[in-house]
Amino acid sequence: MGFAYPVGVALKRGAGVVLSLLGFAVLVSAAGFILLYLMVSAEPVLPERGTLVLRPAGALDELLPDDVLHLVRSRERQTVRAYVEALRKAKVDRRIRAVVIAPRGLNSPFWAKVQELREALLDFQASGKPVIAFLESGGDQAYYLATAADRIVLVPTSDVSLTGLAMYDLFLRGTLDWAGAYPDFLHIGDYKTAINLYTESTSTAAQREMNESLTEDQYAQLVRGIADGRGKTEAEVRQLIDEGPFTADAAYAAGLVDELGYQDELDDLVPALGGGDRLIEMHDYARVGDRSAGIRRGGTIALIHAVGTIVSGRSTFDPVNGPVLGSETIIEHIRAARANPAVRAVVLRIDSPGGSSVASDVIWRELMLIKEGENPRPLVVSMSDLAASGGYYLAMAGDVIVAQPGTLTGSIGIFTGKFVTTGVFDKLGVNLEATSRGRQAEIYSPDRAFTPAEREKIMASMQAFYDQFIEKAAEARQTTPEKIAAVAQGRVWTGRQAREIGLVDEVGGLYTAIAVAKQRARMPEDQEVSLIVYPPRRSVLEVLAEGVPGTEAHADRAAAGVMARLVGPLERRAFASLLAPARLFRAGEGLALMPQALVRQP
Repeated sequence: MGFAYPVGVALKRGAGVVLSLLGFAVLVSAAGFILLYLMVSAEPVLPERGTLVLRPAGALDELLPDDVLHLVRSRERQTVRAYVEALRKAKVDRRIRAVVIAPRGLNSPFWAKVQELREALLDFQASGKPVIAFLESGGDQAYYLATAADRIVLVPTSDVSLTGLAMYDLFLRGTLDWAGAYPDFLHIGDYKTAINLYTESTSTAAQREMNESLTEDQYAQLVRGIADGRGKTEAEVRQLIDEGPFTADAAYAAGLVDELGYQDELDDLVPALGGGDRLIEMHDYARVGDRSAGIRRGGTIALIHAVGTIVSGRSTFDPVNGPVLGSETIIEHIRAARANPAVRAVVLRIDSPGGSSVASDVIWRELMLIKEGENPRPLVVSMSDLAASGGYYLAMAGDVIVAQPGTLTGSIGIFTGKFVTTGVFDKLGVNLEATSRGRQAEIYSPDRAFTPAEREKIMASMQAFYDQFIEKAAEARQTTPEKIAAVAQGRVWTGRQAREIGLVDEVGGLYTAIAVAKQRARMPEDQEVSLIVYPPRRSVLEVLAEGVPGTEAHADRAAAGVMARLVGPLERRAFASLLAPARLFRAGEGLALMPQALVRQP
């Protein structure tokens, strides 16, 4: 007769077995991730004659997510800084004899990061090594990037879609009226047109003026770059753009490309590559150490990234609006850089459309302490695609501000408001009743518009912030509030325009800002610096300790990925603009946020 365990004991033992198996599976998975990470992190052995291949794609990231999936799939995406650093390293690496740039599907509505990469290609050419562009397709941004190359090779069945720039503004007032919602928004600055998305059915005169100015200046930058790269006059380039797009044969006949061919034919088409050269992909070359490339680094500079919409609290990722820059998180990074005695200078890299006025101000204060604290150090600002409104507010802390010609900046202004949804509720048969105490308790009620007294109080609060914005900008730019007010009013400027009107000091990229920081910190000009980067890249062990896919952060990124596949970039940004006030900010919060105008790249 067999011996039977009591049911409770059997269940406990069974649960123990299951938990043990699950624990073992987690350990095996973690070990696998660690092993895979170590395998892809090992430094590769390069041939004596190599050709570095860069394949920039998408919108060019400023920062990459560091969850488990992206750590082991990092070869698929690189930041713009990673591309630039690879080119700077390859410039002095005797084993790299040439670079092939093969852009694929560049689709950002902005131009500064593309300009930064193009500058790095031109800088690489100063080594005397050739740059070859290989295009499977040539949209405006891809072709603009390719014109930095010595020669351009286009696939024979492809085309050059050189068609120019178009800016689009979306207006939802008609939709809100149809739904029964009323946008009750207030703003300071005639050009603070972010609220026009909700309040207008068409462009205001100020909005049209600003959009015309931005589009013309960025178009002129595109034309100038192509003309310089292809040895043509600007008039010739403007005429060619008006005649685009071009088939491969037409592009070759017009002198837009040098050869028609496939990637395996590059050695034959471009003798400078040499038949003995081997292609080295960017994700492999990124693992090559400085020493083996012949680089010796000296003093230390802190590089702090300020990326995303500015909010109070912790940094996070929003599936609709993308990266969110939390004041608490970046202040921790600023304080860490300040507390590090090895840091000789700080570079703040901004890629932000702005956001919360209060969060922008508290971050600005912490940045000012870098220069005014017990151990003051230089603070230099590098603007990426965006450094507008609250993003410009952060930049005002810098000793020197550096921007690309295509950076969008300025937008010194503020707005706030609410949606009155009574009409929507009525259509749905919904009755909203409030019970409140305090005269202003219902100031942000969705059931009614602001009263005249409430409107006056809100405008006074916004005016106080706007005046402070103007005064701080005037002090930072060493000018008068009157001169800043003349170029403020919420107006957005390109980096080139901002340089002309005194909102920016120099035109250039991140390494221009680093060079300025080195000079101000009295560091050797010809010596490469060591960068301490914030936010720091987490180790694979830290990521695994946080959890595996299935967490809220993974769900948010998955949702963002689904949206990216369902709609185009223009529709995604419009959707983000509509939902940002409700998703990211508290009711009635003053917003220093740039208008969501889009410069389209076909």
